[in-house]
Amino acid sequence: MKTKIAQTNKVYKLTRQETPLSYMIPTRHTSNFPLLWFDEENNTNRTLRYARNQKSVFEDEQDGNIIVEPIIFEDGFLHVPKENPQLQQFLYYHPLNGKRFIEVNKEVDAQVEVERLTTEVDALIEARNLSLDQIESIGRVLFNKDTSKITTAELKRDILVYAKTDPKTFLEVINDPTLKLQANVSQFFDKGLLAFRKNNKEVWYNTSSNKTKMLNVPYGEEPMFIVSSFLQSDDGIDVLKMLEKLL
Repeated sequence: MKTKIAQTNKVYKLTRQETPLSYMIPTRHTSNFPLLWFDEENNTNRTLRYARNQKSVFEDEQDGNIIVEPIIFEDGFLHVPKENPQLQQFLYYHPLNGKRFIEVNKEVDAQVEVERLTTEVDALIEARNLSLDQIESIGRVLFNKDTSKITTAELKRDILVYAKTDPKTFLEVINDPTLKLQANVSQFFDKGLLAFRKNNKEVWYNTSSNKTKMLNVPYGEEPMFIVSSFLQSDDGIDVLKMLEKLL
């Protein structure tokens, strides 16, 4: 079933951020670039072709009097007036729609921008209101830093920059219930209570009273995740309490 296109002026833009001065899209079906639209109602592929003097964009509905015109994006944009519904329909069905170009929708674009800015503001507010313990925990988890060797001001700055740059990930991190555990695990290694051996394949206790092996890191697994998982298990909970007392 063909889709009826609303009769309004439309603007289309190339999807790449660095757009060329001009860009031409295919206007007719060729072996090098097939222009086909699958008609679900008739279960068949229909060939597309743009000809402004035709009422349809489908070849099987066009007559022999074809005038093919180029479609060129200038400075990354293409303006199509409502008086040219054939081109609007052709762009709707074009296989590059959504890949190489999209229709500009100011309302949708504004909503996306509002959501992005709201997330950024939320992240910055959360970053500003962090306690010192939270700042140090995030510094260890996000930046893998020994927080005893960096000033609080430097940590706050780095966290604020991160929150602004990647607010979604930042909010996920601070709302992660395992954040404190991950920070503690990082600190266990920073303070020398735990140590890696054999190229991070083994984790050993390194306290004054215990120099035994804690666990093996399975192939392909992230070592810190494996340690965190163990310390949350029934076998590791007492170990966690012991290590926390030694911090």
